Amino acid sequence: MPRLLPLVGLVLLLPATLLAAEPPLVEKFLTEGKLAEGERALAAHLKTRPADNESRFGLGTLQFLRAVEHLGQSLYKYGALGNESRLGRQIPLIRLAVPHNPNPAKVRYENVRAILQDMVDDLAKAEATLAKVEDPSVKLPLHFGLIALDLNGDGTAGGDETLWKIYAGLNRGLRLSEEATPEAVQDFVIAFDHGDVFWLRGYCHLLSAICETVLAYDEERLFNAVAHHLFDNPEVPALPVELLSEERRDWEHDIADAIAAIHLATFPLKQPAKMKAAHEHLIAVIRLSRESWTAIQAETDNDHEWVPNSKQDCVIPNVRVSAEMIAGWHEFLNEAESLLTGKKLIPHWRFKPGVGINLRKVFQEPREFDLVFWAHGAGAVPYAEAGEVVTRETFWRFERMFRGNFVGFAIWFN
Repeated sequence: MPRLLPLVGLVLLLPATLLAAEPPLVEKFLTEGKLAEGERALAAHLKTRPADNESRFGLGTLQFLRAVEHLGQSLYKYGALGNESRLGRQIPLIRLAVPHNPNPAKVRYENVRAILQDMVDDLAKAEATLAKVEDPSVKLPLHFGLIALDLNGDGTAGGDETLWKIYAGLNRGLRLSEEATPEAVQDFVIAFDHGDVFWLRGYCHLLSAICETVLAYDEERLFNAVAHHLFDNPEVPALPVELLSEERRDWEHDIADAIAAIHLATFPLKQPAKMKAAHEHLIAVIRLSRESWTAIQAETDNDHEWVPNSKQDCVIPNVRVSAEMIAGWHEFLNEAESLLTGKKLIPHWRFKPGVGINLRKVFQEPREFDLVFWAHGAGAVPYAEAGEVVTRETFWRFERMFRGNFVGFAIWFN
């Protein structure tokens, strides 16, 4: 886990003053966990007040959280194991901390594909709303610690379904449930601003790119082999439990399943257009990150900043963003764009110097994916070409700029 992420959780322990006499219209719906009702109310409000950028920002934020809530309800329905599973802890969407379902529905591969497609559709709605927020002075102060999601779909939200406790469940080493007082949670506020509009839009595209890439391929055989590590009640072909040796330890069974997973990591192409869509989403992430930082660097206030410039304080304690780090991030964006557009190539351990993989072709000309063949090199040959290849030194340079924690800052900066 990147070292920055625990610091994000610690902001919940800081006091903050109320930022406005009248809270944003969206806040009561977020803190009461009534997201569906809030979406209807804000949509109706904007029909009569289309120039209300704060409410539009609030609606887009709510729709983003509804996408997360919808995902959580789907995972709860099928009894996702999340952090209870070694494998589940490694998969970003699956590891969402949802309540335990004592009576989960049977889950099949097509159900998981439907969950991912719903996520793409929900994120598209949120991004479209946020794209209409045009006022550079817009502010959305929210009591972040009080935001609640109805993850089990019972019509109420609270207790372990508050957003900060969901985060604590993903990062149990923080023990936030033990350390955060009710007063600290009550008073914790983030003042989201115009830079954060671009930031959240970028995350909509990033998560969509992940979902679209998975949906592009048919991973059913792999799913059938590992489903019992992800869900309580999978309806898949499996070894009969009565045949398994009780003398073998769990980790031995896990190793056997891992071997099968590697063998089955051969994915026929199912929906090639989704790889092209994923590529477009990733290009959008880079564009929106640049726009986000243009807005952030133009700020002159210092108001409970989520992502600050080099002259602002951050709500994350003991974290400073330097001018060198911001310049380094723009350099990274340039490198990432060069890879996505095929101007630079990704190295492969079996290719000679000056030959690499054209990432743009991987997305624009997708083929069947075979993990073993890619590691071997044969799977990468259709995308190999001569050109400028990025080096390991590029990554280590970014690591030095970000104090040895580039990945953690990248997750935060987006």
